[in-house]
Amino acid sequence: MLSISINQIEYVLALVRTGSFSKAADQCYITQSTLSTMIKKLENQLGFPLFDRKSKPIQLTQQGAAIINQFKVVQNEYDNLEELIEATKNEFHGILKLGIIPTIAPFLLPLILDNLVVNYPQLNFKIHETTTSEILNKLKTRELDIGILSLPINNKDFTETSLFTEDFLVYDAKTDKQQSKKKYKINDIDISRLWLLEESHCMSSQIGKICSLKKQHKINGKLEFNSGSILSLVELVNINKGITVLPRLATLKSNIVNPDWIYPLQSPVPVRDVGLITLNSFAKKRLFKLLKSEIIKTIKPILKKSGKIKIIEPF
Repeated sequence: MLSISINQIEYVLALVRTGSFSKAADQCYITQSTLSTMIKKLENQLGFPLFDRKSKPIQLTQQGAAIINQFKVVQNEYDNLEELIEATKNEFHGILKLGIIPTIAPFLLPLILDNLVVNYPQLNFKIHETTTSEILNKLKTRELDIGILSLPINNKDFTETSLFTEDFLVYDAKTDKQQSKKKYKINDIDISRLWLLEESHCMSSQIGKICSLKKQHKINGKLEFNSGSILSLVELVNINKGITVLPRLATLKSNIVNPDWIYPLQSPVPVRDVGLITLNSFAKKRLFKLLKSEIIKTIKPILKKSGKIKIIEPF
Protein backbone atom coordinates (compact mmCIF):
# COMPACT_ATOMS: atom_id res chain seq x y z
CA MET A 1 0.00 0.00 0.00
CA LEU A 2 1.33 3.42 -0.98
CA SER A 3 2.22 5.61 2.01
CA ILE A 4 3.11 9.26 1.38
CA SER A 5 3.74 11.65 4.27
CA ILE A 6 2.74 15.30 4.24
CA ASN A 7 6.41 16.13 4.81
CA GLN A 8 7.39 14.34 1.61
CA ILE A 9 4.79 16.33 -0.30
CA GLU A 10 6.11 19.55 1.27
CA TYR A 11 9.66 18.67 0.22
CA VAL A 12 8.61 17.90 -3.36
CA LEU A 13 6.69 21.17 -3.68
CA ALA A 14 9.61 23.14 -2.24
CA LEU A 15 11.92 21.60 -4.84
CA VAL A 16 9.44 22.43 -7.60
CA ARG A 17 9.29 26.06 -6.45
CA THR A 18 13.03 26.58 -6.08
CA GLY A 19 14.59 24.18 -8.59
CA SER A 20 17.41 23.66 -6.09
CA PHE A 21 17.94 21.03 -3.38
CA SER A 22 19.84 23.48 -1.17
CA LYS A 23 17.20 26.22 -1.44
CA ALA A 24 14.35 23.74 -0.93
CA ALA A 25 16.07 22.34 2.16
CA ASP A 26 16.48 25.85 3.58
CA GLN A 27 12.76 26.53 3.07
CA CYS A 28 11.85 23.28 4.83
CA TYR A 29 14.37 23.81 7.68
CA ILE A 30 16.12 20.49 7.06
CA THR A 31 19.50 19.43 5.67
CA GLN A 32 19.96 18.97 1.95
CA SER A 33 20.84 15.29 2.42
CA THR A 34 17.62 14.68 4.39
CA LEU A 35 15.51 16.33 1.71
CA SER A 36 17.23 14.37 -1.06
CA THR A 37 16.84 11.10 0.83
CA MET A 38 13.13 11.65 1.55
CA ILE A 39 12.33 12.56 -2.07
CA LYS A 40 14.32 9.56 -3.36
CA LYS A 41 12.40 7.31 -0.96
CA LEU A 42 9.12 8.67 -2.32
CA GLU A 43 10.25 8.12 -5.91
CA ASN A 44 11.08 4.49 -5.06
CA GLN A 45 7.62 4.06 -3.58
CA LEU A 46 5.98 5.54 -6.68
CA GLY A 47 8.08 3.53 -9.07
CA PHE A 48 9.19 6.48 -11.21
CA PRO A 49 11.37 9.61 -10.85
CA LEU A 50 9.68 12.91 -10.06
CA PHE A 51 12.65 15.08 -11.04
CA ASP A 52 15.25 15.28 -13.74
CA ARG A 53 18.32 15.89 -11.61
CA LYS A 54 20.56 16.59 -14.61
CA SER A 55 18.69 19.77 -15.55
CA LYS A 56 19.53 23.13 -13.95
CA PRO A 57 17.37 24.33 -12.38
CA ILE A 58 15.98 20.90 -11.52
CA GLN A 59 12.81 20.14 -13.50
CA LEU A 60 9.89 17.77 -13.08
CA THR A 61 9.86 14.66 -15.22
CA GLN A 62 6.81 13.94 -17.39
CA GLN A 63 5.50 11.59 -14.70
CA GLY A 64 6.15 14.15 -11.97
CA ALA A 65 4.33 16.89 -13.87
CA ALA A 66 1.31 14.60 -14.20
CA ILE A 67 0.78 14.33 -10.43
CA ILE A 68 2.21 17.58 -9.03
CA ASN A 69 -1.12 19.45 -9.08
CA GLN A 70 -2.65 16.76 -6.87
CA PHE A 71 0.24 17.19 -4.43
CA LYS A 72 -0.64 20.89 -4.28
CA VAL A 73 -4.27 20.03 -3.55
CA VAL A 74 -3.23 17.69 -0.73
CA GLN A 75 -0.89 20.33 0.76
CA ASN A 76 -3.59 22.98 0.68
CA GLU A 77 -6.19 20.66 2.23
CA TYR A 78 -3.73 19.78 4.99
CA ASP A 79 -3.18 23.48 5.66
CA ASN A 80 -6.94 23.94 5.83
CA LEU A 81 -7.18 21.07 8.31
CA GLU A 82 -4.53 22.63 10.55
CA GLU A 83 -6.37 25.95 10.37
CA LEU A 84 -9.66 24.28 11.33
CA ILE A 85 -8.05 22.50 14.30
CA GLU A 86 -6.57 25.77 15.57
CA ALA A 87 -9.91 27.52 15.15
CA THR A 88 -11.67 24.75 17.07
CA LYS A 89 -9.22 25.16 19.95
CA ASN A 90 -9.39 28.97 19.58
CA GLU A 91 -5.59 29.18 19.38
CA PHE A 92 -3.10 31.19 17.36
CA HIS A 93 0.35 29.69 16.98
CA GLY A 94 2.99 28.97 14.39
CA ILE A 95 4.88 31.32 12.06
CA LEU A 96 3.45 34.23 10.08
CA LYS A 97 5.84 35.39 7.34
CA LEU A 98 5.17 38.95 6.22
CA GLY A 99 6.63 40.97 3.37
CA ILE A 100 6.28 44.76 3.41
CA ILE A 101 7.53 47.45 1.02
CA PRO A 102 10.06 50.07 2.26
CA THR A 103 7.72 53.06 1.81
CA ILE A 104 5.29 51.52 4.32
CA ALA A 105 7.48 49.51 6.71
CA PRO A 106 9.11 52.25 8.86
CA PHE A 107 5.79 54.01 9.45
CA LEU A 108 3.36 51.10 9.90
CA LEU A 109 5.41 48.43 11.69
CA PRO A 110 6.19 50.49 14.83
CA LEU A 111 2.45 51.06 15.24
CA ILE A 112 1.36 47.42 15.11
CA LEU A 113 4.19 45.08 16.09
CA ASP A 114 4.13 45.60 19.87
CA ASN A 115 0.44 44.75 20.10
CA LEU A 116 0.82 41.69 17.90
CA VAL A 117 3.75 40.31 19.89
CA VAL A 118 2.12 40.97 23.28
CA ASN A 119 -1.39 39.80 22.38
CA TYR A 120 -0.34 36.67 20.51
CA PRO A 121 2.67 35.23 22.35
CA GLN A 122 2.45 31.83 20.61
CA LEU A 123 2.81 33.41 17.16
CA ASN A 124 6.22 34.00 15.63
CA PHE A 125 6.46 36.85 13.14
CA LYS A 126 9.07 36.93 10.38
CA ILE A 127 9.20 40.33 8.67
CA HIS A 128 10.91 40.95 5.32
CA GLU A 129 11.22 44.53 4.03
CA THR A 130 11.51 44.25 0.27
CA THR A 131 10.12 45.36 -3.08
CA THR A 132 6.69 44.61 -4.51
CA SER A 133 8.05 42.29 -7.19
CA GLU A 134 10.06 40.34 -4.62
CA ILE A 135 7.02 40.02 -2.35
CA LEU A 136 5.01 38.55 -5.23
CA ASN A 137 7.79 36.09 -6.06
CA LYS A 138 8.16 34.99 -2.45
CA LEU A 139 4.41 34.57 -2.03
CA LYS A 140 4.40 32.24 -5.03
CA THR A 141 7.23 30.18 -3.55
CA ARG A 142 5.57 30.24 -0.10
CA GLU A 143 8.58 31.96 1.44
CA LEU A 144 6.03 34.59 2.53
CA ASP A 145 2.44 34.21 3.72
CA ILE A 146 1.15 37.78 3.35
CA GLY A 147 2.36 40.94 1.65
CA ILE A 148 1.69 44.52 2.78
CA LEU A 149 2.00 46.90 -0.16
CA SER A 150 0.31 49.43 -2.43
CA LEU A 151 -2.70 48.18 -4.38
CA PRO A 152 -3.84 47.29 -6.94
CA ILE A 153 -1.58 44.51 -8.21
CA ASN A 154 -4.06 43.12 -10.75
CA ASN A 155 -2.75 39.57 -10.85
CA LYS A 156 -5.22 36.68 -11.02
CA ASP A 157 -3.01 34.49 -8.81
CA PHE A 158 -3.47 36.77 -5.80
CA THR A 159 -6.26 37.98 -3.53
CA GLU A 160 -6.09 41.69 -2.63
CA THR A 161 -7.67 43.25 0.45
CA SER A 162 -7.63 47.00 1.07
CA LEU A 163 -6.69 48.25 4.56
CA PHE A 164 -6.67 52.04 4.28
CA THR A 165 -6.18 54.87 1.82
CA GLU A 166 -3.78 57.71 2.54
CA ASP A 167 -3.27 60.92 0.63
CA PHE A 168 0.03 62.45 -0.45
CA LEU A 169 1.31 65.78 0.85
CA VAL A 170 3.90 68.23 -0.42
CA TYR A 171 7.01 68.50 1.76
CA ASP A 172 8.82 71.76 0.96
CA ALA A 173 12.01 72.35 2.97
CA LYS A 174 12.06 76.12 2.86
CA THR A 175 14.46 78.24 4.89
CA ASP A 176 11.81 80.79 5.86
CA LYS A 177 8.94 80.02 8.19
CA GLN A 178 5.72 78.85 6.64
CA GLN A 179 3.49 81.83 5.97
CA SER A 180 0.24 80.02 5.24
CA LYS A 181 -1.22 76.57 4.79
CA LYS A 182 -1.90 77.08 1.12
CA LYS A 183 -2.83 74.14 -1.06
CA TYR A 184 -0.25 73.31 -3.66
CA LYS A 185 -1.12 72.82 -7.29
CA ILE A 186 0.98 70.35 -9.22
CA ASN A 187 2.28 73.22 -11.32
CA ASP A 188 3.39 75.06 -8.14
CA ILE A 189 6.08 72.44 -7.50
CA ASP A 190 9.55 73.80 -8.17
CA ILE A 191 11.03 71.23 -10.54
CA SER A 192 14.58 72.45 -9.91
CA ARG A 193 14.28 71.38 -6.24
CA LEU A 194 12.17 68.24 -6.74
CA TRP A 195 13.31 64.94 -5.23
CA LEU A 196 11.45 61.66 -5.76
CA LEU A 197 11.91 57.99 -5.01
CA GLU A 198 13.30 55.81 -7.77
CA GLU A 199 10.86 55.52 -10.64
CA SER A 200 10.68 51.73 -10.43
CA HIS A 201 9.36 51.89 -6.86
CA CYS A 202 5.68 51.06 -6.47
CA MET A 203 4.90 54.34 -4.73
CA SER A 204 5.85 56.22 -7.85
CA SER A 205 2.97 54.65 -9.76
CA GLN A 206 0.59 56.37 -7.33
CA ILE A 207 1.94 59.83 -8.13
CA GLY A 208 2.57 59.42 -11.82
CA LYS A 209 1.57 62.96 -12.74
CA ILE A 210 4.17 64.35 -10.37
CA CYS A 211 6.80 61.78 -11.37
CA SER A 212 6.33 62.75 -14.99
CA LEU A 213 7.43 66.29 -14.12
CA LYS A 214 10.93 65.09 -13.62
CA LYS A 215 12.42 61.71 -14.48
CA GLN A 216 15.76 62.33 -12.81
CA HIS A 217 17.11 65.04 -10.54
CA LYS A 218 20.73 66.18 -10.46
CA ILE A 219 22.27 68.71 -8.10
CA ASN A 220 24.85 70.90 -9.83
CA GLY A 221 25.04 68.22 -12.51
CA LYS A 222 27.06 65.95 -10.20
CA LEU A 223 24.70 64.04 -7.91
CA GLU A 224 22.14 61.46 -8.94
CA PHE A 225 19.82 59.96 -6.30
CA ASN A 226 17.98 56.62 -6.54
CA SER A 227 16.47 55.14 -3.41
CA GLY A 228 13.45 53.25 -2.12
CA SER A 229 13.79 54.78 1.35
CA ILE A 230 11.50 57.66 2.27
CA LEU A 231 13.61 58.46 5.33
CA SER A 232 16.74 58.86 3.18
CA LEU A 233 14.72 60.97 0.77
CA VAL A 234 13.53 63.31 3.55
CA GLU A 235 17.06 63.70 4.93
CA LEU A 236 18.35 64.79 1.52
CA VAL A 237 15.40 67.13 0.97
CA ASN A 238 16.11 68.73 4.36
CA ILE A 239 19.81 69.18 3.64
CA ASN A 240 19.33 70.53 0.12
CA LYS A 241 16.22 72.62 0.85
CA GLY A 242 14.38 70.57 -1.70
CA ILE A 243 10.78 69.56 -2.23
CA THR A 244 9.12 66.14 -2.44
CA VAL A 245 5.79 64.34 -2.03
CA LEU A 246 5.16 62.07 0.97
CA PRO A 247 2.37 59.67 1.96
CA ARG A 248 0.52 60.93 5.04
CA LEU A 249 1.78 58.24 7.45
CA ALA A 250 5.35 59.28 6.65
CA THR A 251 4.61 62.81 7.88
CA LEU A 252 3.34 61.68 11.30
CA LYS A 253 5.57 61.06 14.32
CA SER A 254 8.84 61.32 12.44
CA ASN A 255 11.72 63.21 14.02
CA ILE A 256 13.18 64.23 10.68
CA VAL A 257 9.97 65.61 9.12
CA ASN A 258 9.41 69.29 9.92
CA PRO A 259 5.61 69.80 10.31
CA ASP A 260 5.97 73.45 9.22
CA TRP A 261 7.02 72.29 5.75
CA ILE A 262 3.99 70.08 5.04
CA TYR A 263 1.38 71.32 2.56
CA PRO A 264 -1.80 69.72 1.20
CA LEU A 265 -2.36 69.33 -2.53
CA GLN A 266 -5.35 70.68 -4.40
CA SER A 267 -7.91 68.22 -5.73
CA PRO A 268 -7.64 65.79 -7.40
CA VAL A 269 -5.28 64.57 -4.67
CA PRO A 270 -2.96 61.61 -5.36
CA VAL A 271 -3.51 58.71 -2.96
CA ARG A 272 -2.31 55.20 -2.37
CA ASP A 273 -4.37 52.23 -1.29
CA VAL A 274 -2.42 50.19 1.26
CA GLY A 275 -3.52 46.59 1.56
CA LEU A 276 -2.79 42.91 2.07
CA ILE A 277 -2.11 40.37 -0.64
CA THR A 278 -2.02 36.57 -0.50
CA LEU A 279 -2.07 33.67 -2.89
CA ASN A 280 -5.61 32.60 -3.75
CA SER A 281 -4.91 29.25 -2.09
CA PHE A 282 -3.69 30.79 1.19
CA ALA A 283 -5.10 28.67 4.01
CA LYS A 284 -4.32 30.64 7.18
CA LYS A 285 -7.57 32.60 7.04
CA ARG A 286 -7.74 33.39 10.76
CA LEU A 287 -4.20 34.78 10.81
CA PHE A 288 -5.07 36.91 7.81
CA LYS A 289 -8.17 38.29 9.57
CA LEU A 290 -6.16 38.87 12.74
CA LEU A 291 -3.53 40.93 10.92
CA LYS A 292 -6.13 42.89 8.99
CA SER A 293 -8.08 43.68 12.15
CA GLU A 294 -5.00 44.80 14.11
CA ILE A 295 -3.79 47.12 11.35
CA ILE A 296 -7.19 48.75 10.74
CA LYS A 297 -7.83 49.12 14.48
CA THR A 298 -4.49 50.90 14.90
CA ILE A 299 -4.44 53.04 11.76
CA LYS A 300 -8.05 54.21 11.58
CA PRO A 301 -7.95 56.64 14.55
CA ILE A 302 -4.55 57.99 13.42
CA LEU A 303 -5.72 58.82 9.90
CA LYS A 304 -9.09 59.98 11.17
CA LYS A 305 -7.39 62.38 13.57
CA SER A 306 -5.25 63.70 10.73
CA GLY A 307 -8.41 64.37 8.76
CA LYS A 308 -7.87 61.89 5.94
CA ILE A 309 -9.60 58.57 6.45
CA LYS A 310 -11.96 58.36 3.50
CA ILE A 311 -10.93 57.45 -0.03
CA ILE A 312 -10.02 60.49 -2.12
CA GLU A 313 -10.48 60.61 -5.88
CA PRO A 314 -7.05 59.84 -7.39
CA PHE A 315 -5.54 61.16 -10.60
